[in-house]
Amino acid sequence: MAGVMATAFLAACGPLPDGLTDSAVPTKDEIFGWIQQIFAQGVRRPGYPADAWTEQFVLDQFTAFGLENVHFEPITVRRWLSNGAQLVVTPSGGDPVALEAFPTPFSAPVTDLELDLAGYLAATPSLVAGKAALYDVTLLRLPATFFVPFGSVPLDLTGRIIDPDGSMAAETHLLPFGLDIDKVMEPAVNAGAAAFIGNLTNCPGNSRQYFVPYDAIDRPIPGVWISGSDAAWLHQQLLLGGVTVKVTVDTTVEEVTSNNVVGELPGMDEERVIIGSHHDGPWASAVEDASGTSLVLAQAKFWAAQPANKRPHRMVFLLHGGHMSGGAGLHQYIDAHRDELANVVLETHLEHAALKFEPDIDGTPVSTGQCVPRWWFTSRNPQLEDIVKSALTSEGVKRSMLLAPDAIGTQPPTDGAFYHTEGVPIVQHMAAPFYLFDEMDTLDKVDQNGLVPLTRATIRIVNATHGISAAAMRAGVVS
Repeated sequence: MAGVMATAFLAACGPLPDGLTDSAVPTKDEIFGWIQQIFAQGVRRPGYPADAWTEQFVLDQFTAFGLENVHFEPITVRRWLSNGAQLVVTPSGGDPVALEAFPTPFSAPVTDLELDLAGYLAATPSLVAGKAALYDVTLLRLPATFFVPFGSVPLDLTGRIIDPDGSMAAETHLLPFGLDIDKVMEPAVNAGAAAFIGNLTNCPGNSRQYFVPYDAIDRPIPGVWISGSDAAWLHQQLLLGGVTVKVTVDTTVEEVTSNNVVGELPGMDEERVIIGSHHDGPWASAVEDASGTSLVLAQAKFWAAQPANKRPHRMVFLLHGGHMSGGAGLHQYIDAHRDELANVVLETHLEHAALKFEPDIDGTPVSTGQCVPRWWFTSRNPQLEDIVKSALTSEGVKRSMLLAPDAIGTQPPTDGAFYHTEGVPIVQHMAAPFYLFDEMDTLDKVDQNGLVPLTRATIRIVNATHGISAAAMRAGVVS
């Protein structure tokens, strides 16, 4: 039965509707080529040279495609620069041991701070007061479809999981966060700790390169990330006796100018569809978010090749800066354009075309050959939900879920989160692989085979807003 369903599902794929030009859809190689070019620039944090290069690259592509009103909108970001961190551990009665460490972003810089070490326990947090807190973060592993019934979803969940071969039914999904989400330092800070030593207890690859938190909020104590294996050794030493540590965090933070990148195309009317993502990332970050940037470029190139009367509304193509600096570009764009938001028919965000990796027998991450489960945060407008379901089905974008905008908190965990908070109707795609904030987010993690189906499905979603006004779309949203 499952095989018959999958065959029928794939057979449903067909030409784009309404005379849209299929040949104008960028190829997988073209979209992946943009990802490769962006990734090759190196670490792309806000305010870094690689991020400035990417801004100009997007601007140049928008111009070459023939978009109008192509421009930068300057924004202020907090640029976090690191010269590294050091952690020297002296077990009771033993010799000093230097452990490799990565500075916790936006934690306090310090040089040679000597402290006793204590393990953080939620039941007795006071044990870390005045000490360095060894804090274990366990990445959440949940059923793949866990979030479908949460938030403001209908009682009938029929059709919200688009998985014709049933691959997600018994699958689990390792997320890039633990229970604290990005507030990993707060428990130790609130307990009076003088330093934070964090580790991911279950991260495939035994990594310490975890760019969290990225909210650009300064923490009052220094912090470092160490590997799970080094943390296990530290826990063992604590059981054997007292342990002292010497912590150095060599970082600086400064305010600099980055840019949102904007281009437009005229359409059937002056109401707007926004297609966006963000151009910065925590590392060179092929998935987060060179892939999202390139999916927006694919939309811009496709719609630029269509006549204006085939575009349902004025189209705004938007790459925010400063996502890894507290979502600075998102907040500043909304502040600058708040008087335009009532005329936005739809805001669609495209993030993270990601392959799923799981640990091999030795803990090394290896590809499963499947994409990471796809989340489609969609405003609770039944007409819009049907549009999204139809587009995903028509293009074979399986392993997808329609989630309520508030399925994971009060707004989606995307770079476009606050469009929902502002009342703008949304369709926002993202995937959340465990490696999202890690240096291991390299080109092999990109879901290349998903690039064209994601592009075509988004084209269908946008095209289906023909004849729907911003007021009507908002009026159709149910609580």
